[in-house]
Amino acid sequence: MLHGLLVDAGPLIAILNRRDRHHDRCLAVLRGTDAPMLSTWMAVTEAMYLLDFSMAAQDALLEMIERGALQILDIATTDLPEIKNLMKKYGDQPMEFADASLVQVANRHGLDEIFTLDRRDFGVYRLKRGRHFKILP
Repeated sequence: MLHGLLVDAGPLIAILNRRDRHHDRCLAVLRGTDAPMLSTWMAVTEAMYLLDFSMAAQDALLEMIERGALQILDIATTDLPEIKNLMKKYGDQPMEFADASLVQVANRHGLDEIFTLDRRDFGVYRLKRGRHFKILP
């Protein structure tokens, strides 16, 4: 079992963009935890795309990964069947690939806490054995 705080794209964007309406709230969560931040390349890719207005913000995100402030959990080919099943299960949402990757690594590593601004979707998603995510902020 891995210890850490799973992080979606939204908080990464808010932390790196002072003009984001969630900036202060996300910084407070970041400052209030000593748990390592964990994510997937899919969520990072989504954040990079949505930060395309600022090369400095994109660079800062990559620097967070380089210095280990944000650790990336790999998705292997063997994870794809479960990711496909998740995307089918929540097809009415629809579940994005980045979200499915986060749910998959949460299931694999026994993580149940997620730092996301997407309460609507992550409030619906269920972990193995029907557990709910604890959503921050």
